[in-house]
Amino acid sequence: MSDHLLRRHAPLTDAGWALLDSEASARLPVALGARKLVDFSGPHGWEHSATNLGRVGGVVSAPEEGVIARARRVLPLAEVRADFVLQREELDSADRGAEDVDLGPLDDAAVRIARVENSAVFNGWDALGIIGVLPASPHEPIVHTGRAQEYDDAVTQAVAALKRSGVDGPYALALGPTLWTSVIEANEGGGYPLIRHLRDILGGPVEWMPGLDGAVVLSQRGGDFVLEVGEDLSIGYSAHDAQNVSLYLEESLSFRVNTPEAAIAIVIE
Repeated sequence: MSDHLLRRHAPLTDAGWALLDSEASARLPVALGARKLVDFSGPHGWEHSATNLGRVGGVVSAPEEGVIARARRVLPLAEVRADFVLQREELDSADRGAEDVDLGPLDDAAVRIARVENSAVFNGWDALGIIGVLPASPHEPIVHTGRAQEYDDAVTQAVAALKRSGVDGPYALALGPTLWTSVIEANEGGGYPLIRHLRDILGGPVEWMPGLDGAVVLSQRGGDFVLEVGEDLSIGYSAHDAQNVSLYLEESLSFRVNTPEAAIAIVIE
C-alpha cells in the first residue's frame, strides 16, 4: 500500500482497515460496469503518470542550425477521488465485534466514483482530455422508442451496423440504470426473458452501467478500448476529530479509443 494514502496516521486498527477494504471490494465490482466491457490495463502503480501514445507533435526549431525537435505525445493519467466520513463510534463498535456497522458513507462513495469512471469511459471527460466511446463513434445512433419489447430490433440493427464496418464480435450491451430496469423486467413471447434474447443476439453480456444515459453496443473482440489504471481504487486517510474520520476512495486512470467504429449508441427518441 502506497504511503501517500497516509493510512498509518488514521485512528483505525488493522481490523478496522480490513473491514473497510472488504466492504469496498464487495461494493465496487457491482457498479464498475465499464471495466467488464473494455480492456483493462493495470494497475501500474501510483507513480505511473502517463500512457505512451507512440506519436510525436510537430517539428519545432532548436537553438542550433540543422537541429530540430518534436515532443512525444502522451495521455496523462487523472487522479479521481471520492471523499466520505465515518463515525468513530461505528469503527469502535466494529473492533468490539459488531456485525451491523454503518458503512453507508463508504458505499455511497463507491457508487459515486464508479459512476464517474463509467462516465469517463463512455461519455469522455473534456477537462481531463479523455475522449469517450460515444463521442469517438462515427456511427449515427440507432433511434429507439423506449419500449423494452423493441430492444431486440434496436440491438440487431446496432450489431448489423458494426458488422458492416468490419467490426467483429462478440458484442456487449451497456445499459443506463433506467433502461436496465425496463429490460430486466420485460419478457419476449412465451415468457422468454428479454435479457436472455439480447444476449443471444449479441453473443456477449448485457451490463448495468451507472453513469450512462441510454445504451451502447460495443465489440468485445479486444483491443478497441483501453482503460489504463495506475493506482487501482484504494482507501486513504484525510483527517479526524473526536467524532469522525475523514477518508476517501482514490484511483488514477486514463482511457483511450483505438477503434472508434467499434461502438454504436442507442438513443431514446
